[in-house]
Amino acid sequence: MPVEIRRAERPEDFDRFKARWTPTLIIAESDGSEVHRSVGFNETDEFLAQLQLGLAKVEFARDQYKNAAKTFRSVVKEFPYTFTAPEALYWAAVSAYKATGKDKHLRKGGLALRENYPQSEWAKKGSAWLE
Repeated sequence: MPVEIRRAERPEDFDRFKARWTPTLIIAESDGSEVHRSVGFNETDEFLAQLQLGLAKVEFARDQYKNAAKTFRSVVKEFPYTFTAPEALYWAAVSAYKATGKDKHLRKGGLALRENYPQSEWAKKGSAWLE
């Protein structure tokens, strides 16, 4: 459920979620545990990609790895030119691995990161899967 919190009106909630700058997008479980955070303004595509990434992280946190892999891949497919796409590709590989136990998903993810997002921090993280 989306909630907008204005610091001037509800400073205790702003502080509760440790929002230090606006806008802050937080995706949390029903118990309030945070699974994803994005801070600062995003253009529409980046915002939508961040939102979908957060939903995939909820699936991942709930051990729904097959669904999470699919949702992470959809971020890459729908928003390939966003800053969010490399992270989604990384987590798609991790989710596929956790769903199947097969290392090939990590290697495939590492190769895709190196090919499509070579300068991203996620390609550097995924490079460990290529050694």
